[in-house]
This record gives sequence, structure tokens and C-alpha cells, in this order.
Amino acid sequence: MPRPKRLTDDELAAALPGLPLWSGDGDGLRRTVELPSFRDAVAAIVAIADVAEEMDHHPDVDLRWRTLHLALATHSAGGVTELDLELARRIDALLPG
Repeated sequence: MPRPKRLTDDELAAALPGLPLWSGDGDGLRRTVELPSFRDAVAAIVAIADVAEEMDHHPDVDLRWRTLHLALATHSAGGVTELDLELARRIDALLPG
């Protein structure tokens, strides 16, 4: 299955307003989420992992006590693709602002 191409700066600029919880540039998207407890943060990682496995696209996740730092990029494309945007949308559905 071919991987999507890296988004242009204009395509990314058009998409980011639809992802207000995320920041980033053509190299990657980032979001930080603070959960009520460490266990809630770990449960969130498991939920994200289920989505990531389904999509065969995996985020970088850094857990610091109850805070998750998420980063998305399609490494094979050298930056952000539509796949990253879709994963960000699906993470937002799991962890609304």
C-alpha cells in the first residue's frame, strides 16, 4: 500500500484550523494532554495504540506522570501527511480538549 505524500505548507496551513488542539509544521504535529491521573494517562495510551494499530500508523508518545506529549509525522514521507491528520482527528475523538 503506497504511503501518502508529504503535505505542502499551504495544505497543512489549511488543515491546522480543523485541529485546534495541535500545533506544528511540515515536519510534525504535536499535542500535549494532561489527564487526571497516571492510570488515566496509561489508559489513553492504550486507546491511542488501538487506533494506531488499526491505521498501521504510530505516533511518538512520551508519558510524564499524567501528561502525554504526542507527536505525529510520516517518517517515510519526511513529514506530515494526510495520514497524520487523520490520526490526529481520531486521537481528538478519544481525548477531546
